[in-house]
Order: sequence, then C-alpha cells, then structure tokens
Amino acid sequence: MADDIIVKDGNGSQLHDGDSVTLIKDLKVKGTSETLKRGTLVKGIRLTDSPGEIECSTKQVKGLVLKTEFLKKA
Repeated sequence: MADDIIVKDGNGSQLHDGDSVTLIKDLKVKGTSETLKRGTLVKGIRLTDSPGEIECSTKQVKGLVLKTEFLKKA
C-alpha cells in the first residue's frame, strides 16, 4: 500500500525504503530524555502509509517515527 504514496524529504527529494537520511534540525524525542542532534545520519528508513512520516531506528532510540520535513536524503 505504501508503494502508491510518494514520500519527499524537506528538500523535495523522493525517499524510498532503505534510504539513508540526515536530520536538518535538533529533535527532542517524546517519552525519553534523548535529543537527536542536527546532522545525525539515520540508515535504513521504512516508509509508512503516511506521506509525511517514516519509521527508523537510531543507536539511542529504536522504533522512531520521524516527520519527513525534518530530514534530507543523505
């Protein structure tokens, strides 16, 4: 179902499953005391049914959902 949806990063580049992205803004992770810093590389993203969100994991936090407006394709 997610194949029909075009997902774009903050710069307008199209994202695909397995892409690597970089954060363009410091993000506070809800429910934790973690803050993901600008420039953090996130590898192996997964697209969701929502065109404005992706699923991913980082070293600090597993099972994150990030808004694509805060990402750029690496």
